[in-house]
Amino acid sequence: MRTPGPPGRSDRLDALRGLAMVWMAVFHFCYDLNHFGLIRQAFRSDPFWLWQRTAIVTLFLACAGLALALALHAGQGWPRFWRRWAQVAGCAVLVSAGSALMFPRSWISFGILHGIAVMLVLARLAAPLRGWLWLLGLVAIALPRLVADPFFDSRWTNWLGLVTRKPVTEDWAPVLPWLGVMLWGLAAGQWLLARRPGWLAGALPHRLAPLAALGRWSLSFYMLHQPVLIGALMLYLWIRR
Repeated sequence: MRTPGPPGRSDRLDALRGLAMVWMAVFHFCYDLNHFGLIRQAFRSDPFWLWQRTAIVTLFLACAGLALALALHAGQGWPRFWRRWAQVAGCAVLVSAGSALMFPRSWISFGILHGIAVMLVLARLAAPLRGWLWLLGLVAIALPRLVADPFFDSRWTNWLGLVTRKPVTEDWAPVLPWLGVMLWGLAAGQWLLARRPGWLAGALPHRLAPLAALGRWSLSFYMLHQPVLIGALMLYLWIRR
């Protein structure tokens, strides 16, 4: 068994985040195979792929909410928060730039990193609400189904999520409804820390250590995995010619 990590971190949470990273990488590899014509799948309409994406994003944002609860419990101040936030926001800008080069007609203007950057600020501001976060999260999840307007269909406004149609883009994680998932993760983390702290701080089986290590470097892995996968497939196609 591995001993618990340093204050503000949880090996168990890192392993859960690492599992999400592996799942995401497999999903993206299949997506890349489809992009290069090596398989034929309807990623934009087949429920099998749509539900997988939903599950992966849900797991990511729930982990982000849990991690925020741990950080606040450990006394994280705003300066340290902003340093980490700047890394996420900077990587989001790089994702937009890279996607614009590779997918000029469907580039990523508000993907998962953009969403996390905005939602982390909102979730941190809402953290003092504690038990009320469950209700606030429910409202955030329900709003897109109750309120929608064509005004929000443009690239400048679709980040909020109140759209009448999904945008044509390689990735899209609007504030609504996904803020609700992060708020529920934050609320769950606060509840666990108050009533079941051992569930997050407990030791991790040694065989899961690689997942925990991956989870601690999730942002770096996220930024590097697609260039590596795409580069490897391009090399394969070049050799196969």
